Amino acid sequence: MNKHILSNLNLLKGAAFLLFSGLVFTSLQSTVAQAEEAKTERKTKRVPTLRSKVYDQLSRAQTLADENKQAEAFEVLDLVKSKAGSMNSYELAMMYNFYAFIHYEAENYDEAIQAFENVVQQQPIPETFEQATLFSLAQLHMMRGNYDKTIAFIEKWEDIQLALFPTKDIPAKNLVLKAQAMYQKQDYPESSKYINAAVEQVETNDLGFQVDEQWYVLQRAVYYELKQPEQVKNVLLKLIKKFEAPKYWIQLAGMYGELGLEDKQLAVMEIAEQLGYVMTGSDMFNLAQLYYYHQMPYKAAILMEQAVQSGKLAEDERNLTFLAQSWNFAKESEKAIPVMIAAAKLSETGELYAQLGQMYLNMEQWDQAIEVSQQAIGKGGLRNKGMAHLVIGMARFNGGDYNEAMNELAKAQQFDGSRGMATQWLKFVEGEKKQLDTYATVDS
Repeated sequence: MNKHILSNLNLLKGAAFLLFSGLVFTSLQSTVAQAEEAKTERKTKRVPTLRSKVYDQLSRAQTLADENKQAEAFEVLDLVKSKAGSMNSYELAMMYNFYAFIHYEAENYDEAIQAFENVVQQQPIPETFEQATLFSLAQLHMMRGNYDKTIAFIEKWEDIQLALFPTKDIPAKNLVLKAQAMYQKQDYPESSKYINAAVEQVETNDLGFQVDEQWYVLQRAVYYELKQPEQVKNVLLKLIKKFEAPKYWIQLAGMYGELGLEDKQLAVMEIAEQLGYVMTGSDMFNLAQLYYYHQMPYKAAILMEQAVQSGKLAEDERNLTFLAQSWNFAKESEKAIPVMIAAAKLSETGELYAQLGQMYLNMEQWDQAIEVSQQAIGKGGLRNKGMAHLVIGMARFNGGDYNEAMNELAKAQQFDGSRGMATQWLKFVEGEKKQLDTYATVDS
């Protein structure tokens, strides 16, 4: 049931929303503060100072950018860059950081990437600044579809982290980003390893954090690609419990169907219907099919009728045929007949007219059974033409026309699918006719 898996594009949109929520270049002051904090809390590589005259120009560029004056901001940065020969590595890195910021805001993503790469080429710079830049590069390359580079930059981030904090776990957000990239590379086992580690890390923490919805969506997609429906089902149960979105109920029902648990599939779909989550024509059709399969044709017919009358399902051959069959199975022949007639008129073959003939025969409406069965033969394309002749023969007999009945039954004998029944009926009709002729002779 592919509809319950997000497309690659939607997954990528989810990644952008999730991972671009806190880029490093949002504030000059915060970047400087992070660097100072890093110096005071642990031994770091010796980094040159950001001088006030450079700071003032960069602050001015940020203010202009915040005011959507991008051209003026670039002019300020270009002026700073013209004096690059007198600037230290930290100052150059900060300058390129703001080039990246403005390019990103202007949606010039390739230029933003180049500017960020220039940032990390300036050494030495504070580890926190370098890590944040590496993470932004990983995000941007993910956004641009450069998945190998996404992984490469996130692993450079991790190298610095492990050097500074060898006993700390890799943050869950890093694991998710790698899982995203691996998923897009169709390396589903590796993607599963990283997204599972990220989810477990957050689920087992004591900080009260909740796993982001999109993380579960990715985890579910990976399990689906790995053909692990039981795990897909388990993730969907979490999504329903934590986020209560209508789509997850429908998807869970689909997974129960794939697992062969039709009773649970129906139960989940019925709950979804009661909650008002069965809203689309396709979902209504699927639930109607479940009702039909579970011997509840009346519910199937009611739901199908609502879907067609509301315009959620088209009045086409497929839908009308299923509606008619549901009414007929529910022994509501009077409701089934007009729907089946409408479907038969839309069909390119006479198959539905043949079914109508059998319905009329069961209702003991002999003339109608004969008429529509003849229409079926005339329209053609029947899977078993002999059955139409058989219906006509039985209707002729019940109408008292024994000779025509025998003619039609003889025609039905010519087809494999109806030969057995036709032979039995022909013998029966011949016997009845013989007996009738004997009575006629005696009476005369």
